[in-house]
Amino acid sequence: MADLQSIPLCVDLDGTLIRTDLLHESTLKLLRGEPHLLLALPLWLGSGKASLKRQIAGRVSLDVATLPFDQTVLEWIRAERAGGRKLVLCTGSDAKYARQVAEHLGVFDEVIASDGRTNVAARQKAALLAERFGAGGFDYAGNSSDDLHVWSIARRAILVGATDALAAEARKRFMVEREFQRSPGGPFIWLRAMRLHQWLKNLLVFLPLAGAHQLSNLSLLLQAALAFVAFGLCASSVYILNDLMDLESDRLHPRKRKRPFAAGLVSPLIGLPLAALLLLVAFSLALAMQPAFVGWLGVYLALTLAYTFFLKRRVLVDCLTLGGLYTLRIVAGGAAVGVPPSFWLLAFSLFLFLSLAFVKRYSELMLVAKAAELQAHGRGYQAGDLSIVQAMGVASGFTAVMLMALYINGDTVLRLYSRPEVLWLTIPILLYWVSRMWMQAHRGNLDDDPVIFALRDRYSLASGALFVAVLWAAT
Repeated sequence: MADLQSIPLCVDLDGTLIRTDLLHESTLKLLRGEPHLLLALPLWLGSGKASLKRQIAGRVSLDVATLPFDQTVLEWIRAERAGGRKLVLCTGSDAKYARQVAEHLGVFDEVIASDGRTNVAARQKAALLAERFGAGGFDYAGNSSDDLHVWSIARRAILVGATDALAAEARKRFMVEREFQRSPGGPFIWLRAMRLHQWLKNLLVFLPLAGAHQLSNLSLLLQAALAFVAFGLCASSVYILNDLMDLESDRLHPRKRKRPFAAGLVSPLIGLPLAALLLLVAFSLALAMQPAFVGWLGVYLALTLAYTFFLKRRVLVDCLTLGGLYTLRIVAGGAAVGVPPSFWLLAFSLFLFLSLAFVKRYSELMLVAKAAELQAHGRGYQAGDLSIVQAMGVASGFTAVMLMALYINGDTVLRLYSRPEVLWLTIPILLYWVSRMWMQAHRGNLDDDPVIFALRDRYSLASGALFVAVLWAAT
């Protein structure tokens, strides 16, 4: 029987050592930076998959240190290395990335990878390993049906996250030494990827109806509810695309790195068709409503896509865009029910949500400052911008409160409220809430999404309840 130390352990990279695929990730990063190259992908693929990988690798750099490594597998191969075993990284990914991963981990003795001419996968991988070590002269760790070809000429098979069907076939045909299980994602993971909790922001589409005191109109309420769902599906589609474009940035963030795509719980390859499907359903619902709503939903989509690909990296423009997107929900909600929102509501919304957008950036910069870094990854802000971002955010929040005060003093209030003087109680409530949000952000207690924080914060919820109670009392 062969000494285990004399049997090399060959380890696959994509889907095995890491919970993602570098071809998918590098392609997404290429399209984010140079979207026009989408047209070149079929031409590169025409010269072979290895050529496609080389063309992309020549244009895209990946931060391999942030990749979602399977820690259980990594600890095991490190233990094998400590026992004196030779480790070989054998992958279909381009050699550029494979060497970077090997250098980062510091455990592999050899790297076998695609080189622009040979695509090291399936039968080709099996042939290369057989030529290098001989049939039965190595053990191999893999995860997909393509690895059946390699296991057929390996001494032992190691299964990583294999499906039940693949695992059953491997056990029947080969000598399986070890299996690493991965919990299936299930529907909950997909719901997390869609960020359903963010749908709460789309409740803004009901504001024009509420402002016009028409919430008791069931027909209009149904239209607003359809608008809510359409906006939610459209937003989820863009959230998925945004997560796919921001994989590296999210993995550097203490909370965002747990998102399904960043953590490798969902394949990026599935993300794009899922985003397209959600978008199709969203606009199918919109077409059953007022034509104006379809137009505003299209504007929202265009603006969010522009934010995802370009605007989020532009200082100040990103916050203005976020504030505008919140206000756009109100405009679209008015279009859905045929009740245009008032100038006061739109102005109040714009400044209030601009303040919350600055809170979002301020919280991110707080993390950057704590990490002693100079600049936020994937953003145009620097750690030294903290004070000016805070000043602009606080000013925007208090401007929103001032607009509320001017609205209460206007003629419109007299037509809608029987006791308009009661509305003045909303001013101290708003002042308290805006001040509290910024105080929490300054203390580092606020996460990077102030709206979600407010929905979980009991003081914010109490402020909201008091605000609604005052409006009801004035009515």
